[in-house]
Amino acid sequence: MKKQLHLTYFLIIPFVLFGCSNPSTEEKATVPSPESSLETTIISEEKESSEAVEVDSASSSHSTDEVESSLPSETYTTLNDYSNEEIEYARIWLQLGANQELDQLYAKKIPAGTLLNPDDESSAVYPEEVIQLTGTRLVDGSITYSSNGDGTINLYTVPLRWDGVYPAGEEFYRDLLDQTKQVSIEPNVEEDIIEFIQLLTIE
Repeated sequence: MKKQLHLTYFLIIPFVLFGCSNPSTEEKATVPSPESSLETTIISEEKESSEAVEVDSASSSHSTDEVESSLPSETYTTLNDYSNEEIEYARIWLQLGANQELDQLYAKKIPAGTLLNPDDESSAVYPEEVIQLTGTRLVDGSITYSSNGDGTINLYTVPLRWDGVYPAGEEFYRDLLDQTKQVSIEPNVEEDIIEFIQLLTIE
C-alpha cells in the first residue's frame, strides 16, 4: 500500500511542476515587447510631425499668395511693343518737328507720281513714295520725307499749304526737288519716342 502511494506522488509531482514552469500562450501574447512599443511611438510621432509640416506649408503658401496678390501690378512699355513705322515717325518728328507740344501727330503716305502741289497742273511729281507728318494746326508745321532704310531720310522742302499764283511752272517745282537733302536720324530717348507714338494716327 505505501509503495502504491509513493508511486502516485511521483507521478503527480512532475505534472504540477510542468504546469508552474509553462505560462499560457495567451499570457505571453498579451505582454508587449519594449522594442515594439518604442517603434509604435516613433511612427506615431513621425506621422504627427509630417502632418504639422504639411499644415505649415499650406499656411505659408496661402500667406505668400495673399502677399503677391496684394502687390500692385506694374507694366512697362518699351519700343518692342510698337512697329518700325511707328518708331520711325516718332523719331523723325522728335528730331525735326517744329512744334514738340503736339495734341496729335498724323502720318500720311503719298504715292510716287503724286503732284507736289495738287492745286497746280504744272507741278512736278514726287519721284518716290513719301511720308508726310503733320500736327492738328498749321503752326505745328509738317515734315515730308522718304526713308532710305539705313537711319537716314530724304527730306523734301515742300510746304503743307501752297500760297501763290498758279501755274508756277515746272522750273519752280524742280528747284524745290533739287533742295531735297539727306538727314541722319538719331535714335533719341526711348521714353520721348513712346510719348509721340501714343499721339500718332496713321492715315
